[in-house]
Amino acid sequence: MTKQSSKKSVELLWENFLKENPDNKLKEEPISFYFCDNEVDANECAELVIKGVKQATATSLWWYEKNAEDLPEIGTQYIVTDWDGNAKAIIETIKVAPTPYNEITSEFAKIEGEGDKSLEYWKKVHKAYYTREMEPYGEAFTEDMIIICEHFKTIY
Repeated sequence: MTKQSSKKSVELLWENFLKENPDNKLKEEPISFYFCDNEVDANECAELVIKGVKQATATSLWWYEKNAEDLPEIGTQYIVTDWDGNAKAIIETIKVAPTPYNEITSEFAKIEGEGDKSLEYWKKVHKAYYTREMEPYGEAFTEDMIIICEHFKTIY
């Protein structure tokens, strides 16, 4: 599938959502993205969002600062795609909680919904992820780095 046709799927999903939800406060197409940094995990996470299992995400504050991106806010809407950019769901942020990595709870790990949903699994895969994203910049993961714990609901 070409990027153009996947872009079309994002536009179509948004148009259909607005037709069914004409009172939605946001009219302009929101940012679309996939979770993770590889195809298998991105596609699995998109499916978990569709099923309502994945209801949170954890991006490092480092990433927001490095990419000069605004932190998410309650009410922010996004379109979740698979690795190829095909639209899968629309989510809305319902809570944002900056939290040191070493203070992430088992409750949050369960809400994020990945793997076996345990804190041990969450810490293992997220430490590896943060390490991979920081390495090219010569920066290193730390146990006390701030993680933006973003809770969301799937709205479409």
